[in-house]
Amino acid sequence: MRWQDGRESENIEDRRGEGYSGGGFGGGRMGIPIPIGRGGLGIGGLVAVLLISWVLGIDPMALLGGGDPTVTTAPQGSRPTTTVQRAPRSGAEDELKSFVSHVLADTEDTWNAAFQQMGRTYQEPRLVLFSGAVDSACGMAQSAMGPFYCPLDRKVYIDLSFYRDLRDRFHAPGDFAQAYVVAHEVGHHVQTLLGISQKVSEAQQRAAKTEANALSVRLELQADCFAGLWGNAAQRRGVLEPGDVEEALNAATAIGDDRLQQQARGRVTPDSFTHGSSAQRVRWFKRGMETGRLDACDTFSAERL
Repeated sequence: MRWQDGRESENIEDRRGEGYSGGGFGGGRMGIPIPIGRGGLGIGGLVAVLLISWVLGIDPMALLGGGDPTVTTAPQGSRPTTTVQRAPRSGAEDELKSFVSHVLADTEDTWNAAFQQMGRTYQEPRLVLFSGAVDSACGMAQSAMGPFYCPLDRKVYIDLSFYRDLRDRFHAPGDFAQAYVVAHEVGHHVQTLLGISQKVSEAQQRAAKTEANALSVRLELQADCFAGLWGNAAQRRGVLEPGDVEEALNAATAIGDDRLQQQARGRVTPDSFTHGSSAQRVRWFKRGMETGRLDACDTFSAERL
């Protein structure tokens, strides 16, 4: 990517290295976060905690301390505290900060133009960089959950160490693979602005678990398609270089539910998918990338995902 040629976004909050000591299960706005998947819409309670930990192969207690929530509840009783040690910054992370800022700025240019064509004004999200854990309007989130979007404060959250995992654990290196992650979370912000996220959340609350999972998959695949729309615009602006698209497709493949489940447990359970299979994620990213049209990303009307 020729990312250095563009501008940097002014919508970056750098909270890296900030120690956190506060109520992981406390009163007031904060409480027990209900993690619901990287996209930010709820499926429900403890079942979702166990599901996500099963899919990703991580300790469910880490999720109970925070995650990717949209709903919080305030329990009675004492306030256990969580402390996150300050993490030193490195030159590589500062370069990543600059990279993420450039990518966010490019998504701003893309969606400002798209919303203007619709006769609307795009409200730019803020992107929060954190290390270890962070207090969001959706609850306490830990790095183990990966990047996420919180619709309650309309912010994208990312621990830059995730990019190391993307390269080493998921075998998806490359700057455009990293940019795809940001563009996907910004896609969830676009869904919030368009009212899609709220409709899906309301439908999920009325649905059985399997149906709610299926709605989550369609929401996530649409965010992948929206990431592809940004990729299309970036390509037309001359930002992309040969091999960039393949990097994004590799990343989409690496984080498909089937791939993650197979790696974590050696078996695949499609009814538990919340983000879509590798093939589906690739297909919808490519659809946005190839068409550059918002109406091409209507995953909710599609018969075949």
